[in-house]
Amino acid sequence: MFTALGRLAVRRARLLLFGSLVAFAAAVILGGGVFGSLKSGGFDDPGSDSARAAETLKHEFDAGTADILLVVTADGGDVDSPEAAAAGRALTAGLTRVEGIDQVQSYWGPGSPPSLRSGDRGSALMLARAPGEDEAQSAAVQRVRDKLAGDRGAVDVKIGGEAAIGEALGTGLEEDLALAEMIAIPLTLLLLLLVFRGVVAALLPLVVGGAATFGAFFVLWAISRFNDVSMYSINLVTALGLGLAVDYSLLMVSRFREELDKGHGVDAAVVRTVESAGRTVVFSGVTVAVALTALVLFPLFFLRSFAYAGVGVVLVAVLVAVITLPALLKVLGHRVNAWRLPGLRQAGGSESRRWAAVARRVLRRPGLVSVAVLALLLVLSGPLLGVQFGNPDARVLPSGDAARQATEQVQRDFGFAAEANPVVINGTPDPAATEAYFADASRVEHVARVVTARGTWTDGRQVAGPTAQSARYAAESGQWFEVVPTAMPMSQDAQDLVHDLRALDPPFEALVGGSTADLVDTKHAIFSVAPWAGLWIALATLVLLFLMFGSFLVPVKAIALNTLNLTAMLGAMVWIFQDGNLSGTLGFTATGLTDTAMPLLMFAVAFGLSMDYEVFLLARIKEEYDRTGDNRTAIVTGLAKTGRIVTAAALVLSITFFAFATSGVTFMKMFGLGLGIAVLIDAFIVRATLVPALMKLAGNANWWAPTWARHLHTRIGMDETAPPSPTTEPSEPPSPRKELTPTGDDRP
Repeated sequence: MFTALGRLAVRRARLLLFGSLVAFAAAVILGGGVFGSLKSGGFDDPGSDSARAAETLKHEFDAGTADILLVVTADGGDVDSPEAAAAGRALTAGLTRVEGIDQVQSYWGPGSPPSLRSGDRGSALMLARAPGEDEAQSAAVQRVRDKLAGDRGAVDVKIGGEAAIGEALGTGLEEDLALAEMIAIPLTLLLLLLVFRGVVAALLPLVVGGAATFGAFFVLWAISRFNDVSMYSINLVTALGLGLAVDYSLLMVSRFREELDKGHGVDAAVVRTVESAGRTVVFSGVTVAVALTALVLFPLFFLRSFAYAGVGVVLVAVLVAVITLPALLKVLGHRVNAWRLPGLRQAGGSESRRWAAVARRVLRRPGLVSVAVLALLLVLSGPLLGVQFGNPDARVLPSGDAARQATEQVQRDFGFAAEANPVVINGTPDPAATEAYFADASRVEHVARVVTARGTWTDGRQVAGPTAQSARYAAESGQWFEVVPTAMPMSQDAQDLVHDLRALDPPFEALVGGSTADLVDTKHAIFSVAPWAGLWIALATLVLLFLMFGSFLVPVKAIALNTLNLTAMLGAMVWIFQDGNLSGTLGFTATGLTDTAMPLLMFAVAFGLSMDYEVFLLARIKEEYDRTGDNRTAIVTGLAKTGRIVTAAALVLSITFFAFATSGVTFMKMFGLGLGIAVLIDAFIVRATLVPALMKLAGNANWWAPTWARHLHTRIGMDETAPPSPTTEPSEPPSPRKELTPTGDDRP
């Protein structure tokens, strides 16, 4: 198949390039529309009790969390002063007139509850709904901010709420994306110039990266027509699009230049490149994509969106690398080495003496190297044992962000009552049964009181009757009540409270909601599926690596080492982001919690990328082992031929990820920093030392498989070292009109 693909690139190079250009133009035109189709949120399970409770409160009771929240602070320290009250009434009237706003509730409005005023009387709240999807809500937030925020004379107004936080995240991520590209692209080009020593060769990965990125934008745009796609997935598309394009282009271009250096003609060099490096690229890409497909299993569309984005960008990068790039190499020919940088020797695809020396040093003491590196990775993994999970809140925004400041002021001035657990009762059960349920709920540990349509319960007894505000708890479709906790939201005590409330099991459906319940449901949604996702990744990787190498030990070792590498990365992230180390240097607020979904996402992405480099290295080692039959020689030669490529690719990819670590959003900072660290650990520690050491200790057992498995691999395997077509190639360079095919007896 790959021989035929290489010959197609030689025979129809200009046609393939024209088709690629047309596809790129269509991807740019249509894919650019993805930015208007993305959604914020996606961190909860839509089928969970907490999500169902939130939907019922919003649509049946006109209750629940307000989309937009205005925190009004009186300059004189008293919101009931004549000046502040007049300003408050004017703000209330102004808020009702803002386009896209409805259901306004204000402390200065008719029938407002006293809970909308802070305990020190210095601030008060105004609540509003912004119907519609994310884009409409963001527009409403901007209009409210333009008309009402800031110094209003006797009062000062800050804009908060879920819609304001979502709008701030969207704006911040767009700015972060632009900044990351401004950092990553120039540094990537500089590094590629140093690697290839020539301008033309260095530009090729950027061409492939641009095509892969816009192609993935088109894939996301198409998927967003039918499914929710998270706005955060764009960051993964940009990072992976550029990073994988560089990985695959480095492998393809280096192999092409290597074949040219051996004296092969351009046509033969293209075919041999696709047969060898192209095969590696395809298997590598499929391995990365398989790891990312595991995210589809989770009900959170935040995670599923990264599967769509990741698989899309990987597949597009692979197609461009094995179809468009070979056609471009055919057209360029020896001009791939044009515009060499002055003062630098041309770098071909031959062996690196420096990396060969590294391999020989490792192989002298493989046992000592293995123990030392494994100990280092285990130490780095240690903080993962103390991980505490939580959902993202306003603290992921920069400390100076107005939406975060408004949220923190609400928590500070109005206490934890704003974080009460709403419980929705569907239908109209027997009044005696509901009152018994109220009493039982009020007896649960960490419950301060239960506020219902029929009054307030504490410690199992009713302590107050209905008030003027009690009617809000009832509707024709059912009723709801609030469980006011004594525990801090998201804490373990608050989570235990949710479990205890659900364990009461009344004789009717009762849905426990709220932010803590959402955390409980999110953790269940992730941790109940995670073992199956891990099993899928492991089995699929085992099958793919067996098909490529025909070995039992190599796939098992690869999975074990990659898992250890990634636990080391996650341990470092817990130490930094949960425990707060380096928070001042990196500019974020430590919360003592780790975002529930982010480690899983980082594990899936980093696992795929680690397998990327594993395939690069093992493909050349296996090629040399098949040629020589000597394990030590194969390891040294394989590392010598791939060391520069893998480390250069890792440096470029880490630059891209580290650029995203400049984000002002904490979990995106964690995403960029963690993946950058994982890539560097994998390339410079695991691939450069641990893999060669363990392969030396295993000896010829590296490539062992039972007889039945060898027969199976012979029939259905896709060994990267499969010999090329046995045709003869003359020693003279080919003419432009004559096609040559590679020989089968001069493999490197």
